[in-house]
Amino acid sequence: MIIRPRRLRRTSTIRRMVRETIIRVEDLILPIFVKHGKGEREPIPSMVGHYRLSVHELVKEAEEVWSLGIPGIILFGLPRVKDALGSEAYARDGIVQKAVAAVKERVPELVV
Repeated sequence: MIIRPRRLRRTSTIRRMVRETIIRVEDLILPIFVKHGKGEREPIPSMVGHYRLSVHELVKEAEEVWSLGIPGIILFGLPRVKDALGSEAYARDGIVQKAVAAVKERVPELVV
């Protein structure tokens, strides 16, 4: 018996859902680790090619990422002080908040 999966070809939406996976630059999001400091670029030993960046270095990296066609970044902040509430995560002057503002000022089209 011949099997013809016509049900998977019925509409263009279904065809898009079941087609081969294609990864393009436009689909990528780059993880970036940001820390307090100025002009710092500290390598992360367990993640070759990744660094903990100060906000100034992050902005330069964001500009380069955008120029390569990568549409977004996700920031992971390293707070100066950790507490049980994670208050640095929602502080108005937290490292991630500063980083987002700096990146959006220089590369407003980049998704952060």
